[in-house]
Amino acid sequence: MKQSILRGLPLWLGLIYFGPAFASVTLPQEARVPGGIAIIPLTGLQTDITPSAWYKGNRVMVLSSEGTPHQRQSRWIAIAGIPLSAKAEKKQHLRANATSYYFSVEPKEYKAQYLTIKNKRHVEPNPEDVKRWRREKAKMTAAYKIWSTPNLKKVQFDLPAQGPLSSPFGLKRFFNKQPRNPHSGLDIAAPHGSPIIAPADGTVVDTGEYFFNGNTIIIDHGHGLTSMYCHMDSIDVEIGDQLTRGKQIGTIGKTGRVTGPHLHWSVSLNNTRVDPILFLNK
Repeated sequence: MKQSILRGLPLWLGLIYFGPAFASVTLPQEARVPGGIAIIPLTGLQTDITPSAWYKGNRVMVLSSEGTPHQRQSRWIAIAGIPLSAKAEKKQHLRANATSYYFSVEPKEYKAQYLTIKNKRHVEPNPEDVKRWRREKAKMTAAYKIWSTPNLKKVQFDLPAQGPLSSPFGLKRFFNKQPRNPHSGLDIAAPHGSPIIAPADGTVVDTGEYFFNGNTIIIDHGHGLTSMYCHMDSIDVEIGDQLTRGKQIGTIGKTGRVTGPHLHWSVSLNNTRVDPILFLNK
C-alpha cells in the first residue's frame, strides 16, 4: 500500500480557486468554544474572488453565504476551527484579505478519562519509538495542511461507523495515571471487523500503520477540512482514491494504543482538531 502523501494525488489538490463555487451550502453547527467552530461573516468584503482567510497561521475555509442565515450580513463567511488551547479571556483574530475580524470564545470544561494501557511503551515510549512518532506526526500534519478546492455543497458528515459513541471529543486523558494530550477525536465502539465508511466525498491523502494510531487513513474533503480514522483492522483504500459518501474504507480494529476494538474518528479544520459532533447530519 502506498505510504507517501506526495505520490498518487490528483492534480487538482492544492490548486487555487478564483471564483465563487458555493450555493446553498449546508453548514456545520457553530460552537465558539475550545475545540469548536466559529462561523464569521466577512462583512465589508464585496469581491467576486473568494477571499483568503487565515487564523493562527493556518488557512481557513471561506464559502459564499448564499443560502445561509448569514447572507444578509455578508457575501462571504469564514468557517474556522478553534483549538482546544484557545483561551476564553483572549480575543481571537482572523484575517481575510487585508481586513481583521475578532471573535470571542466561551469557556468549556471537558471531563477527565483514566485508562489502563497494557503496552507500557504506548505510555512511556523509548527513544526509537519517539523518533518514529515524530516522523509520523510530520506526515499527518502535512496531510492536514493540504489545500484543495472542490465544489462543496454540504459541510456535514454521516457517522462513519455504527455503534455507541464511547469516548467524546476533548476528554482530559490519563494513561496509567499519567496525564497526556486531550482526546482529539470521537470514539465509536463497534465489533472487530465492522465496516467503516467515508462520511462525505473526499480524496485519500494518507494511509499508514502508526505507533499510537495503528492502521490509519486521512481523507481530504476540501478547503482545509480533513478527517482521520485510527485503530483500523483493514484498510480498503489507497492514497489518491477519490471517495463518495458511504463508500467502505476499511474495518474496525484494535491496532495501536487501544483498550479494545473501536474507531477513533477525528476531524481537522484549518489544521485544528475540532469536535466531530458539530459536523454530524442531525
